[in-house]
Amino acid sequence: MSKVFLIDVSKCNGCYNCQFACKDEHCGNDWTPYAKPQPDIGQFWMKLTEHVQGTIPKVKIHYVPHLCNHCDEPACIPVCPVEAIYKRDDGLVIIDPEKCIGCGACSDACPYDAIYRNDELGICQKCTGCAHLLDNGYKLPRCVESCPTDALRFGEKEDLLEELKGAEVRDPASGLGPNVYYKNIPGEFIAGTVYDPVEKEVIIGAKCRAVSGSKLIETVTDEFGDFWFRDLAIGKWDVMITAEGFEAKTFKDVDTEKSVNLGDIPMDRAK
Repeated sequence: MSKVFLIDVSKCNGCYNCQFACKDEHCGNDWTPYAKPQPDIGQFWMKLTEHVQGTIPKVKIHYVPHLCNHCDEPACIPVCPVEAIYKRDDGLVIIDPEKCIGCGACSDACPYDAIYRNDELGICQKCTGCAHLLDNGYKLPRCVESCPTDALRFGEKEDLLEELKGAEVRDPASGLGPNVYYKNIPGEFIAGTVYDPVEKEVIIGAKCRAVSGSKLIETVTDEFGDFWFRDLAIGKWDVMITAEGFEAKTFKDVDTEKSVNLGDIPMDRAK
């Protein structure tokens, strides 16, 4: 058996319920031998990060929950000098709070920054997958249970194989076998607004093309004169805009390392 988390970023609305629920479950509560109380501040075993793409008014925001990846081959286990970290039969990775000496070797080894040091207790701590709940008949960790949009899923990997198609993990090249999967993380975009400066009207239905090597994406401006090229691979793109009665407009080598708002684009009348 192997438990996995599946996070659909497109469903996450940034309510922070998962982060709050984790704090509520673990702050002030001693769940030894799974975990001692999480500090009120300084630790987020479930942490939501906000990602802002583009510039006003072409802005998109998405949220990504982060937690321990409960890896198949955890980097934290072999570096622990007192063998305080172990992997359960269900795949959850636990730091035994009664054995841990708080040396921080596990925190240094974790490529996901998911392990925290509790200076007051002198131990290291992280997400347990709410193992204390699972072992007492509950089916879901608090973070998953509290999600109002079902952006977070949890269960046996074998039972979620269909939903896991197309999902990705963080830093797959690490070879650690993370068991937190993400779907629908948006790529970068190029956007803009096309208008006629003479009539001071937006141009609806202008043809827009984005080309990068052999890749070609086409769209048209909407009723607001806006166009969007979404989920673009990082690279250099040539953007061409044509509209009947207007001179073509071209933007060369638009870099999508970050999302790009080309702004308000005036089109000159054809001569």
